[in-house]
Amino acid sequence: MKVTLAKSAGFCFGVKRAVDTVYQLSDEMDEKKVYTLGPIIHNEQVVADLEEKGVRVIHSVAEIGNSKDSVVVIRSHGVAESVIEELKAAGISYEDATCPFVKKIHNTVAEYSEKGYYILIIGTESHPEVQGILGWTRGPGQVIENREQAETFLLPKGFEKICIVAQTTFNYKKFKDLVEIIAKKGYYIYDVNTICNATSTRQSEAEHLATRSDAMIVIGGRHSSNSRKLYEICKNQCENTFFIQTADELSSISLDSFASLGITAGASTPNNIIQEVLRACQM
Repeated sequence: MKVTLAKSAGFCFGVKRAVDTVYQLSDEMDEKKVYTLGPIIHNEQVVADLEEKGVRVIHSVAEIGNSKDSVVVIRSHGVAESVIEELKAAGISYEDATCPFVKKIHNTVAEYSEKGYYILIIGTESHPEVQGILGWTRGPGQVIENREQAETFLLPKGFEKICIVAQTTFNYKKFKDLVEIIAKKGYYIYDVNTICNATSTRQSEAEHLATRSDAMIVIGGRHSSNSRKLYEICKNQCENTFFIQTADELSSISLDSFASLGITAGASTPNNIIQEVLRACQM
């Protein structure tokens, strides 16, 4: 069986930067407790390894005890502006590992909401990145993620202009389709393609690989939005697409009947896991 690993599989710049920040702090901060606001990435193996090093996952600033012996890492997804203000007010040290691409969206929605634009975010409303983006608007905002929501969208009274941004890991083709639906309503729209280049490259490469493979393996955390989107993209092109977290899950998949296998991985999948899967498939 021919096995091909996508070149873009694995950690993106923003995720690697955030993970490296936590590992560095866990090594250096002997006298301080290191926390992350939410799991640093959607990968159970990395989170478990950090827990062994004493890094604790919290979900609110209120969970922190003595602020003098604590340092908090803000993950690549970013947080609402109110969370930053809460940390500062409590005198808690923090390291902002928000992905620069996400930070750019924060600045965009803050700027254009102040200019009187209604903010429309295309993405998954429950995703922490999207929740963080909403927290930087200076006025009302809304999230949509599918065609039905786009078709029923109506600009609230009092607004004449819309600023549209996207979750960085959203499907690019889907984003353009939804913007086109909204544009047909005749509203004045300022749309910004805020899907990061790494995501676009990973999605395009995965789609191309899926079209020429008999089967596809997508490696990612169960709660990883970008990994799930990769799975959907590959599944549309290759019926025999499988989603796994680690090489151990390959035992439940029969790959013997396939002549070619493509492998890709989400932005939160460490290289060591990717290599374990690759070796297992090549045996």
